[in-house]
Amino acid sequence: MSVTISFDPHQTRAALRLFHPKGNIITAEIVEALGSALQTVGENPHLKLVTLEGAGTDFSYGASVPEHRADVIGSVLPAMHALIDDLLHVPAVTAAVVRGRCLGGGFELALACDFIFAAEDATFGLPEISLGVFPPAASALLPLRVGAASATRAILTGESRPAAEWRDRGLLELVVPAAELDAAVDRWFERHLGPKSAAALRYAAAAARAGLVAQVRATLPVVERLYLTELMRTHDAVEGIDAFMQKRPPRWLDR
Repeated sequence: MSVTISFDPHQTRAALRLFHPKGNIITAEIVEALGSALQTVGENPHLKLVTLEGAGTDFSYGASVPEHRADVIGSVLPAMHALIDDLLHVPAVTAAVVRGRCLGGGFELALACDFIFAAEDATFGLPEISLGVFPPAASALLPLRVGAASATRAILTGESRPAAEWRDRGLLELVVPAAELDAAVDRWFERHLGPKSAAALRYAAAAARAGLVAQVRATLPVVERLYLTELMRTHDAVEGIDAFMQKRPPRWLDR
């Protein structure tokens, strides 16, 4: 299955695990399955924390590049953005638990969570610019999380940065050795959420996100239109995707 769900014995925590054999890439199938999973777990009135993680050694390599071709991106991108909105409206606290690489669309999913917990060896980045495109959801979310300067650097350079750097920018809640990550998340939950009312946390999470949600809902449609109606009409956006799929260097025409 592309997304699995597990609950703790008290039904206060739900863990959603992404799986794709190629680095947990975010495919249309995973987007649909994750949306359904979020709806399912959201029906539990005792839920306090929903965690999102990747199976294996990496959180996610990012979105499926073949699904970003010009003939399919018109349906794939709005579905991804609908999922981002779903994450921002989960009726519980949300957290991404990140090991290894967290790139592109995977990073965007993590940015839509209330918290990010990471292993020391985790890396985060937005490499879309190397394909001749840009990350729409991250363009809306990342400036609100870390400020315009740090977000601009990540979006325009495409460079991946280690967990410690993102922690220093205020993005990550925990950074611990990989072997200690699960236990650290457990302790964090027991200290900060376990003793509290699920109902109170549900409304507090909605209140804490209200400003973020308002800004994302105002910005993301604008960025999505920029991507679909302008960027995808350029030669270089099509060339970048084609070059990646053909495993060759891109031939940019700057138009």
